[in-house]
Amino acid sequence: MSNSIYSFLLFKALYAPKAAFARLVAEDPAPLRILFRYSLWLLLLPPLFSFVGASQFGWRLGATEPLFMENEALALISIGYFCILFFGLVTTALISRWMADTYGANASFGRHVALITIVGEPLAVASVAHLFPDVFLNALVLIPTTIWAMYLLYTGIPLALDIPPERGMLMASSLVGWLLVAAVSLLGISMSLWTLGVGPLLGV
Repeated sequence: MSNSIYSFLLFKALYAPKAAFARLVAEDPAPLRILFRYSLWLLLLPPLFSFVGASQFGWRLGATEPLFMENEALALISIGYFCILFFGLVTTALISRWMADTYGANASFGRHVALITIVGEPLAVASVAHLFPDVFLNALVLIPTTIWAMYLLYTGIPLALDIPPERGMLMASSLVGWLLVAAVSLLGISMSLWTLGVGPLLGV
């Protein structure tokens, strides 16, 4: 991977995503290099912010008093948070690569990893709201950011993977469908495990 695309990802993708997508067309980035030099650092932000915010201010879930937990429990939750984000990024890139044959898109796995990383970057940066883990505040910040990330997905796929906008829209919609199914499945699995006693005790 050339230094130019790395610089675009690291410094400019947040405010010039279309330029970063267009640069991907001329590059063949190495997936591991994108992952370890850039993606992992972004994935660390939400768990880190969440740990600091929950340990200092407690979770505010609508009750009058914030919910505080022991640092060991918070560390366990933050590690799980990071693992879920890492798994989500890699599997989404793999599914995007798998869909590429169907939609006639570029098959470079590194390009798919870079694409998903750029799409998820606004969400990683917006996770600074976790420093004050209030449900209303986080929803206020993350819902518009999610809409922005979806916009990046729909506009980025045709540019980065070099396919017509019509096929790009269909491919992006398929990826959104996968993400929704994964999110609901994760919620169900988490609740089931917590009900069975697997996970930190909330103390409520």
